[in-house]
Amino acid sequence: MNMSSLDESEKWMDSCGDFRDEGSYQTKDSTACYGGHKRQFPLGDSIDTLEHLLLDTAQLFPLMETKLYRRRWVTLLLFSIHSMSNAFMWPQYSIISNIFTRFYNIDTVAVDWLSMVYFLTYVLLIVPVSWALDNRGIRDVVVAGSAFNCIGAWIKTGTADPSMFAMTFVGQFVCSVATAHILGIPSRLASLWFGQQEVSTACSIGVLGNQLGIAIGFLVPPILVPNVGDVDELAHHIRFMFYISAGVATFVFVLVVIVFQERPEIPPTQSQAQARISRSSDYSYMSSIWRLLCNKAFMLLVITYGLNVGCFYAISTLLNRMIIEHYPGEEVNAGRIGLTIIIAGMAGSLICGLWLDKTKTYKQTTLVVYILSLVGMLVYTFTLNLGHLWAVFITAGSLGFFMTGYLPLGFEFAVELTFPESEGTSSGLLNCSAQIFGIIFTIGQGKLIDKWGTLAGNVFLCVFLLIGTIMTGFIKSDLRRQKANQRAEVQPVSHTESMTVQNYGATACSSSHE
Repeated sequence: MNMSSLDESEKWMDSCGDFRDEGSYQTKDSTACYGGHKRQFPLGDSIDTLEHLLLDTAQLFPLMETKLYRRRWVTLLLFSIHSMSNAFMWPQYSIISNIFTRFYNIDTVAVDWLSMVYFLTYVLLIVPVSWALDNRGIRDVVVAGSAFNCIGAWIKTGTADPSMFAMTFVGQFVCSVATAHILGIPSRLASLWFGQQEVSTACSIGVLGNQLGIAIGFLVPPILVPNVGDVDELAHHIRFMFYISAGVATFVFVLVVIVFQERPEIPPTQSQAQARISRSSDYSYMSSIWRLLCNKAFMLLVITYGLNVGCFYAISTLLNRMIIEHYPGEEVNAGRIGLTIIIAGMAGSLICGLWLDKTKTYKQTTLVVYILSLVGMLVYTFTLNLGHLWAVFITAGSLGFFMTGYLPLGFEFAVELTFPESEGTSSGLLNCSAQIFGIIFTIGQGKLIDKWGTLAGNVFLCVFLLIGTIMTGFIKSDLRRQKANQRAEVQPVSHTESMTVQNYGATACSSSHE
């Protein structure tokens, strides 16, 4: 701790009293808890001063008891399955868009909106869902998302009729509401349940569930719904696909209600223990949002994350149109190419997560992966029209490895830059940026493809990936969560503090959102 921070902390403690004896201390604004008593943090005039003060005063707290529960893996697996069942429904229309345009007698833009509704709904719901995550807890949010996913899937089972496009859109909209309750969860769940040396890997696995669902959404619909001429036969195939997804969604909903748990009784890391102390019933969601908006490094990450993931969303939504333009009649292979993108990306996500846990090089890894995403996009752009389908599989796979592998990097880097703010809030802002850019890029690339072809549309995305790469280089690497863990771990523990540790679960203030 530097001398200025030490002096500031001492002045603060002098004005508050001896917290080791009294168990509480008061200042003027934000309230937190210690040992069953309330404590308030000074907001002051400087957001950076508050954030650094929260980190520097980590040494003032005794070491808390930490524990890793085996149940954490069950919780992570269940969430991943839940995310997978929802993500499957996102591309199930767009990957066979030519079939659905003929079945419902609509244009390609209408089919594109069956995917883009996910982006728009997320933007509209990000604030209330993030508030619910902070104030109601992760279990309530996950259960609500699972319920919406189940309801939307059953609505779609009755829409396998050419006159039911409006109702199938309603069903897809309800499923998109579920997505708003899912995308911000991985980093929050990883921090709540997993240790310092596995938190990035856990976040990657949480993201993998979503990516696996998208992969299945690329692969299965072209197989279950062949491009047949008879409308009645086509309706039968579509109905069968909808019933399968509804059955899976129902099964997952029941599992979530029965099995999914809020958080472990004892926190897994010192940083999570400190977060429990600093987030109280008086926690202000809007104040947290404001502090994040004033965090320059984080806001740069929000923009660059949106550019990268927005490009991925546009490519995924328009993949069928790009492949069919150069390889007519290859709907099944279009799905397989999408599958290749996601499977390669899943490998990239897992490798990036393991690498972060081992090296903690968040800024460097993010920048390298961003550069390679740009390179992959350029190679994919200029090989798509060569007439060799095998080459498309290779280039699409390399693109997916880096572009999809970037997803957990963004989540974990955001948590590091914004600690001790809620992981759900930071992830929510990242995803909101991705959805906004996803809408812009999908509409923009779609119009360019219609007018000038796929080359112009893909070059359009390359330009924005280049901008994102340059901006990533300017992000300041301020790893606040790592600092909090390191400072807490070097602190000696007295016998009195050890007793406090043993009674942590009984004495620490429980926040209303936890």
